[in-house]
Amino acid sequence: MPITVVVVDDQELMRMGLNMVLEAQDDIEVVGEASDGAAAVEAVTRLAPTVVLMDIRMPGIDGVAATRTITESGSEARVLVMTTFDLDDNVLGALRAGASGFLLKDTPPEDLISAIRSVAAGDAVVSPKVTKRLLSRFVAQSESIADASVLDALTGREREVLVHLATGLSNAEIAAVLHLSEATIKTHIGRILTKLGVRDRVQAVVLAYETGLVRPGS
Repeated sequence: MPITVVVVDDQELMRMGLNMVLEAQDDIEVVGEASDGAAAVEAVTRLAPTVVLMDIRMPGIDGVAATRTITESGSEARVLVMTTFDLDDNVLGALRAGASGFLLKDTPPEDLISAIRSVAAGDAVVSPKVTKRLLSRFVAQSESIADASVLDALTGREREVLVHLATGLSNAEIAAVLHLSEATIKTHIGRILTKLGVRDRVQAVVLAYETGLVRPGS
């Protein structure tokens, strides 16, 4: 089965370029496109794509609001937001809204394809270090801090893994620090996601900061 994609951008030329890159892949099929957030939500509801490439800055309903609507609807579509600047404050809003990561609009085609395949496989494509940098800049200013009691469901080891994950370590690096196998770390992360009720690693990292488990600069 191909990876189905809906492309969302208010610039027609950008949509055309993305479509050309994606349709050149045997395992990816562009099934729809939209020029604003409202049309994006409608397209996702109607087409049930695997991945949504979502522009953040659009007239009317923007990419952040559209992402929130899609994820809260229970859709299984994974959202990759696209932005011009990696420290765009709207990126954090999109991650909080449930996006599985973000890409810069000047991302090389091969990296775009790799990102879509990763997200389709259930992984997040934002590097933990980039996520940490975003959160360090914006979470300290946030007024909406999550209830830390949500972390009570985690074991001591799972909390430890989450802290390392949120501070920017990869699975291999966490395994080395804790003297465990990568497979064990992957299992721990899977349990963390389930217990916290989050979609992927990015959402877990956001929650770790918003509950105060990890603080900016730590």
